[in-house]
Amino acid sequence: MRLHAKAPCRVDLAGGTLDIWPLYLYHDAAVTVNFAVTRYASCLIETRDDARIEMHSRDTGLNESFASIEELIAAPRYRLPLVAYQLRFFRPRTGLRIETDSEAPVGGGISGSSALIIAINAALNRLTGAGYSLERIREISQNIESQIIRVPTGSQDYYPAMYGGVNAIELEPDGIHRQAIPVDFEELNRRIVLAYTGVPRNSGINNWEVMKAHIDGDRRVHRNFDRIAAIAQAMRAALEKGDWDEAGRLLREEWAHRRKNVPGITTELIDRLVEVTRRAGALGAKVCGAGGGGCVFFLVEPGAQERVSAAIERLGTEVLPVKVAPRGVRVTRLSG
Repeated sequence: MRLHAKAPCRVDLAGGTLDIWPLYLYHDAAVTVNFAVTRYASCLIETRDDARIEMHSRDTGLNESFASIEELIAAPRYRLPLVAYQLRFFRPRTGLRIETDSEAPVGGGISGSSALIIAINAALNRLTGAGYSLERIREISQNIESQIIRVPTGSQDYYPAMYGGVNAIELEPDGIHRQAIPVDFEELNRRIVLAYTGVPRNSGINNWEVMKAHIDGDRRVHRNFDRIAAIAQAMRAALEKGDWDEAGRLLREEWAHRRKNVPGITTELIDRLVEVTRRAGALGAKVCGAGGGGCVFFLVEPGAQERVSAAIERLGTEVLPVKVAPRGVRVTRLSG
């Protein structure tokens, strides 16, 4: 059997970090707003006639193999933990070769690892006949990623990979609920610019520091997240109305509050990018993910994409062409 799966990455607009349990329980009507982008993580699984497990990462060039799934499970560490941990969970009854790839830059903050986990888990769910629902796959993926990075993880990153589109991730005491936000994708596509700073971020460390401060009762951090939660609710409403000027204002405000939480969430380059793009037609900007590097998202005026992109490139930063990805993870059985 040959299975191919791919899932889109995401850009977060507002309410990030609130999606880490239990932070959202301390803020009324907490929500995270994000959208899927046309940068994909993918995997190809081919079963073998023997018990051997072979893993290959095309984007990193790393390889790893084991004589059997039992040998993989017994190994003390892995070169490709993101794949190995999922194979440990699903325990396929046949040998296989799994090849992964990602169009997200390393440490980009656009959830390349989460998208890849969703793609792999969806494919292994199909291969093994485990029968997990898509929401259960999200829960499994989140738990496995936490095992790998050794700190708590949020839930928002998986939903764009699962469903595509523009999303409101509602974070309530009775659970997590995803609602599609009815946005004109073509209108949003005219307003998107995404840049990669060339410096990876470390989401696990940044988010963990913020979480510890919040749990320890840091009132300043708590107040900031109260405001971030309110901004995220307003961002959802602005997108539903198609009020792009308000969305840009909220993006600027969200970034202003978020950078107060953790020293190092911004850099001199990021600050410079925000400054020069504002003059070129950006309505607002923020770092994707936890910050400290990675990608920066710019919401721009109609017709300003080229000017904003040129301003970014003059600072030696790479512009990543993206649009809204309308669909989430897809698993396809290949012939041959």
